[in-house]
Amino acid sequence: MSKAMSREEFQHKLLEKGQYYHIHHPFHQAMYSGKCTKTQIRMWVANRFYYQTSIPVKDAAILANCRDPDIRREWVQRILDHDGHKSLDCKWGGIEAWLRLAEAVGLDRQEVIDEKWVLPGVRFAVDAYVNFARRATWQEAACSSLTELFAPEIHQSRLDSWPAHYGWIDPEGLTYFRQRLSQARRDVQHGLFITLQHFKTFEQQEQALNILQFKLDILWSLLDAISMAYEFERPPYVGITDQPVWHHALDR
Repeated sequence: MSKAMSREEFQHKLLEKGQYYHIHHPFHQAMYSGKCTKTQIRMWVANRFYYQTSIPVKDAAILANCRDPDIRREWVQRILDHDGHKSLDCKWGGIEAWLRLAEAVGLDRQEVIDEKWVLPGVRFAVDAYVNFARRATWQEAACSSLTELFAPEIHQSRLDSWPAHYGWIDPEGLTYFRQRLSQARRDVQHGLFITLQHFKTFEQQEQALNILQFKLDILWSLLDAISMAYEFERPPYVGITDQPVWHHALDR
């Protein structure tokens, strides 16, 4: 049996996973350098909305599996941040802020809400994340949220690059990224504390690293699906139809 990593070594290993964060995906690299078309930006926003609306569902699953009231009292803030609540000191909840972003890039608000443009690959990846949170222990699901370790950098990169490269986007639409700069930093401290406290043996620590890699795979897969459809122009059923015939949500 291998010796457990120290708390500092374990945290370092978690942080090393940042090299696989989707900020390094070729689609994001193109986005930050101003190479994305209006359609590519719009379809990224439309598809990412499915992930955004699934975050509070994921967090609700964590709460449902957690019997520690102290953890629940702190974790519930994530749901309030995304769904919106009168107690928030920010302009909008995260989902509403994302819808404002969708409008700012020229999308129809109702079509985004109706998930009209959500690709099957995006839906499968996001659903896999939510289903993991439902069946895993709450500590494991909390660990999967640790991609927040790397989130402030990605939000700042959008705030830095979008106004310069995509002047056609109303700056008011970037509110989501501004809000998440502080929220993500706050959230990750809690998630990291839970992970460092719970995963103590070498085997548990290896499990945590694999869980974090799973979440990184989810985020990377979202961009793979979007790239295939809107960068390489090979959406589902290409050559058969140019219509978005793929299925929508089945559990309404």
